[in-house]
Formats: sequence, structure tokens, C-alpha cells
Amino acid sequence: MSHQDTTPGASAAIGAALYGLATRAARRLPRDMSLTSAATLATLDRTGPRRITDLAAVEGVTQPAMTTLVRVMEESGLVERRGDTSDKRVTLVCLTEAGASYVRTRRQAGVHAFERLIGELTGDEVEALMAALPALKHLAELESQDREGPKQ
Repeated sequence: MSHQDTTPGASAAIGAALYGLATRAARRLPRDMSLTSAATLATLDRTGPRRITDLAAVEGVTQPAMTTLVRVMEESGLVERRGDTSDKRVTLVCLTEAGASYVRTRRQAGVHAFERLIGELTGDEVEALMAALPALKHLAELESQDREGPKQ
């Protein structure tokens, strides 16, 4: 089925369901740091080292706010700043092993939360989700490309 073949309102209904699920999932995550801090760590995990200005744009905050956030995460041992070997004027924010471990632990907690919920679905519902996996993965890829832009 192509995009043109979808019934009117299907995209809106799917979007509403996914948005509702995402917001509920975000509320279930540990509250040990801000969502912006956690999202910044996840971005660094997915894309590698980034400039503060790039991180600010990706996360939708101002450059001064990202600078403050990076300083706090640096003091917590989750990120570090390193010089860019290709441009000595540039400083990149990099995940430390503690930051990468935090991202893995948080991601696994989210996976477990969904596993518990999926365990309450019927067999047919689980099969429907399995059939939708390729489309869901593609949506995630499209969103990441749109949001994060090119790697540094």
C-alpha cells in the first residue's frame, strides 16, 4: 500500500496513537535527569561526538542552555569535551563510558516496560505489531534523519 492508497485520516489516527504511546512511555522513564539531558546523551550515543551548537539545534534548546547542560553532564562524568582533530578550533562533546552505560540502562528499562505491556496483548495483537515492525523501524529512521541532520 502506498501513501496515496491510505484511507483518509489513517495517517492522523496512526500518528495520534504513536504520539500517545511515546508520551506515556516518556512519563514512565526514570526521573533521575531531565528529558533534554537524557535525549542529548541518546543523540551522542547514536551519532557520535557533536558540537554544542549542533546538539542545541537537534534538541531544540538555545546554545547557552546546551552549554550549561553539557557542563552539568561533564561534572557528572557522563560526557567530556575533546578537540576536533580535523579543526583545532572546534570542541566536540563525547559520551564517556559512564554516559554510554547510562543510555544503555535507560534504553533497556524502556524495552522492559514495553515487554511487560506487550505481554498483556492477545496473540493476534502481537502478530499485528510484528507485522508493523518494518514500518515502525523505518519511521524511526526517518525521524532520526530529519531531526539529527548529518553526522559531524
